[in-house]
Amino acid sequence: MAVGARSGHGEPEERPDQHAESPVSATDGAGDPDGTDGSDGAVKKQRSFWKELPLLIGIALLLALLIKTFLVQAFSIPSDSMQNTLQQGDRVLVDKLTPWFGAEPERGEVVVFHDPGGWLDGEPTPEPNPVQKFLSFIGLMPSAEEKDLIKRTIAVGGDTVECKKGGPVKVNGKALNEPYIFPGDTPCDDSPFGPLKVPDGKIWVMGDHRQNSLDSRYHMQDANEGFVPVDKVVGRAVVVAWPVSRWATLPIPDTFDQPGLSAAVSMAPAGALSVAGAVPLVMWRKRRLTGGRTAG
Repeated sequence: MAVGARSGHGEPEERPDQHAESPVSATDGAGDPDGTDGSDGAVKKQRSFWKELPLLIGIALLLALLIKTFLVQAFSIPSDSMQNTLQQGDRVLVDKLTPWFGAEPERGEVVVFHDPGGWLDGEPTPEPNPVQKFLSFIGLMPSAEEKDLIKRTIAVGGDTVECKKGGPVKVNGKALNEPYIFPGDTPCDDSPFGPLKVPDGKIWVMGDHRQNSLDSRYHMQDANEGFVPVDKVVGRAVVVAWPVSRWATLPIPDTFDQPGLSAAVSMAPAGALSVAGAVPLVMWRKRRLTGGRTAG
């Protein structure tokens, strides 16, 4: 009766030695089918991560290289020729994708292009260290060795562009209102030009800081007569990415959307279509008249 009163059941009381043995059996491998504790599993996972790390780094570098080659690339602004739109030391991201699909620069776009022929002769080129060379190769840092320039596209193939002293820049006879020009500068008083017809496949470029930009106006005696071949264009600068305080997009100014600016270019296809449509009509009329004379 005394035993039943302590346990609350009709079963014999457990002996103290049973509790002493139970912890031993719990750590005897019954909870781990491999007979090992959790520490070995953690070591295995850590080793697996270190084995995969080089592969992850390689994939990341490959993606960075592909992005730089086909999508976007960072460029550093080396001079003041595009003030105040761009400041020396700014980092811009350049769209390199659309040129792969045949898109050509449009009026008003800020573009980066390779030196078309002697524009940067005499300009010092900094010598980067090996780390900078590697980072610029994969696109994580602007290249310091490539001789590239950045200007605004003013006229494209087929356009007529001119600027007289004291007057505005005109494209196809339309005066451009250029609010992006550096304060205090004139459109072209330092180097008037034109009228000039832009050849197909080339563009006419000018810096926003007109009195501090050796742009197309200053290379009219070169092999390209100041024009930049489209195949030298790397891409359009779309955004100022660095420093963060200067983050901004680079849209096309409204002055390049004014009606009639593209009239001179759009008339050529329309004229060609008119001629193409008139030829069958003339031939049909000639056959009809000839046939009528023969029958008579």
